[in-house]
Formats: sequence, structure tokens, C-alpha cells
Amino acid sequence: MGPDAMHGGVVIMGKSKVKSRKSTVSLQVLLALSITAAPAFAQSDLSGTWAARNQQEQLIRGGSGPRVVDYTGVPLSDEGRAKALAWSPGEISMLERQCLGYAQPYMAVGPFGLKIWEETDPATGATIAWKIGAWEDRGTMTIWMDGRPHPSALAPHDHDGFTTGVWSGDRLSTFTTHMRAGYLRRNGAPLSDQATLTMHFLPHGNLLTIVAITEDPVYLSEPHIETKSYERDGSAMRPIGPPCVPGFEGASGEVPHFLPGKNPFVDELTKAYGVPADAVLGRAETLYPDYRKKMRGR
Repeated sequence: MGPDAMHGGVVIMGKSKVKSRKSTVSLQVLLALSITAAPAFAQSDLSGTWAARNQQEQLIRGGSGPRVVDYTGVPLSDEGRAKALAWSPGEISMLERQCLGYAQPYMAVGPFGLKIWEETDPATGATIAWKIGAWEDRGTMTIWMDGRPHPSALAPHDHDGFTTGVWSGDRLSTFTTHMRAGYLRRNGAPLSDQATLTMHFLPHGNLLTIVAITEDPVYLSEPHIETKSYERDGSAMRPIGPPCVPGFEGASGEVPHFLPGKNPFVDELTKAYGVPADAVLGRAETLYPDYRKKMRGR
């Protein structure tokens, strides 16, 4: 037989070819390991000041925020809808609620810009974390990049939450847990302390787009997705708002709220813009194109 013989339907290669094949495979393995171990050179420098570009959803992000009952685009569960409709603007005058603040998903909804900086290991220069500065009504986000695990589900929840991040090319993807219960919007759209947040930071030139995907098994019936764009700004950003300090605002001592079926603002958006009541109340089906067919059938 020649150097390569057939035995039971299997090709038996000569020693020289076997040795060559082993060398090739070894080289491929070493190359794959070196690529895996190498740093991601496409990582972007997110540090600096980013000015908000609020052309998108101006009625929600600008001015005094959305109307009291405007949950369009938010897939509220029945529990979330009930809690949202019980919310009254008078709540923010209560001493214990003035500094309640918003959870981290508010970064993609609020009107302000971002200040981002890097924390490095003083010995190696490796990035330990990225920091996104707080607003007056949103906590600082620390994005841990050193591979540390998320805390136990029983660990305390706070305003900042706990966030880890990984690079994929020049895209930074983050995952946030342990957020304190709060609001998704400035009109009482709720968020529970069981919610999680996945964010993607997508730089392209002088622009930065954030995609925020919020999941909440308590108050949302499906993931809630928001996007927001920022533009790099060479000027230094001052802290956005002073530290929140509660003060007496003439509250009566009662807890402002609306009883079931008694919210006077339910049909305000429908009268002003003709928005269907189902959409105003944040029903998930209204987020999809097929809902138009249902509207035509009315």
C-alpha cells in the first residue's frame, strides 16, 4: 500500500502527514488561545462629556415630562398598570418621597447629558470600572469591568444598582441588578426591585447611542426598550443638580393617591391627541404594527 492506505473504509495516513496535521492543529489552537487572551483592541474611549440629543420623544423627555397618565410604549403588566394609575403628582411633595429618585433605566429617558470617566488599577493601568455620573434624581452607575460576580439576590438594593460590563468590539454591553424600587418615567410608571437592566453603549464618531432593555417580572409584561443619543461635548459638565435635600412643601400629611377607577387623568391624552385608551394605559399589544389592524376594525 502507498503512504495513505484504506483500512475498513478509513484512510490511514502516513507518519509524515500525521505529523504535519498535528502541527497544523497545534498552531491553530495556539492562535485561538492567543486571540482569546489578547485585549479587545477595538474598545472605545467613552470618557468625557456627552450632551443629550433629545429630539426623540420630546414630549416625554423635555420640559416637565410626560402627562400624568401617558404610559404609551411601556408594556405594563396588570399590576404595573394598577400601581401607575394609583400614582398622584402630589407624592413628590412628601418628605420621604422627594429624593426617591429614578432607577438606572432613566438614563435613556431623562433629559440630561452624561459625564463618563474611567477607573484604572494604579499598578497595571488596567480598567477596573467605568463611572457614569449621577443626576440629582438618578444614582451614579459603576460598571465593573474586572469580572467580579453579581451579589446574592438577598444583598441590599440601592439607588445605583450593581452593574458589570464586557466589550464586544467597540460596543460596551452592561447588565444591572439590585436596583431599588422606583419609577421608569416621571409620571409614576413603576419599577420593582426585581427588575434588571441590559444596556448597550454604541459609539459612532462623535455620537453615542444607548440602548436600554428593562425587564421586570412584577410590573412589566415583556421587556421595555428605550434608546437615546448623545453627542461628545468638549466642555466640562458640572454636576447635574445639587444633592437632593428634602424640605417641607406644604404637604398635608396624607399620602396622595388615586383609588381604583378614580384617576381623573385617564382620558387626557386621548382627548388631546386621539391616542387610543389601550395605548395610553401601556398595553403591550399596542407596541406592535398589528395593533393598527385592530384600530381599523373599530
